[in-house]
Amino acid sequence: MPISKTTDYLPWRDKARSFFTGAAAIMPLTVAVLPWGVLTGSLAIECGFNPGQSQALSGIVFAGAVQLAIMGMIQAGVGIGSILVSALLITARHFLYAMVMRSSVSPLPLRWRVALGFLLTDELFAIVHPGRLKHFDRWYALGGGLCFYLGWNLATLAGIIAGKNIDNLDALGLDFAIAATFIALVIPSIKTTPLLVCVLTALTSSVICEILHVQAGLLICVPLAMFAGFACNKVMEVRQ
Repeated sequence: MPISKTTDYLPWRDKARSFFTGAAAIMPLTVAVLPWGVLTGSLAIECGFNPGQSQALSGIVFAGAVQLAIMGMIQAGVGIGSILVSALLITARHFLYAMVMRSSVSPLPLRWRVALGFLLTDELFAIVHPGRLKHFDRWYALGGGLCFYLGWNLATLAGIIAGKNIDNLDALGLDFAIAATFIALVIPSIKTTPLLVCVLTALTSSVICEILHVQAGLLICVPLAMFAGFACNKVMEVRQ
């Protein structure tokens, strides 16, 4: 996906327009994860983090699934090595996102690559990936990424405050926001049969792993779903 050669010479009015358009595009997803952020902040307090550490976790790590996994493992007394390996596996999908975005982002200056790399989340990828945008706009991506970052950290702050003043906050069902967010990201992308097979395989295998209490369910479901989608695509190519 080529980057416009005139990007650096756009008037600030156009850059600001792109920035706020990106922020507006990601706003529904930002709102959807607010309960998730509140839950993350409150759980950090329950795990023994002080308010500053709890906020820093969202400010520096900036990965909801990893943060929740880390806190659960800390509560279970898991060692630092296992925590780091789990964090790497959970965020491995971001390497795939980066590969997809490479042709768009690699020509940018280092400061842009670092900034957009840090802000790259499932939600940002959903609004800037090549299948959605005809031409990559760095200001659009920056607006979306910063909007989501700000929303996540404000939600975490709300959770920290609530966690210190409201008991049993995790009993309110805020964790459903996790599932709701990923459902909103996945469903619109199902436009081909291989993708549908991939999603259905992941759904079915994850439910089976949950019923059987398989701890490594994530490590099983992800490659299984990818293989199913790949196999379906190959079968369709042969038939054509």
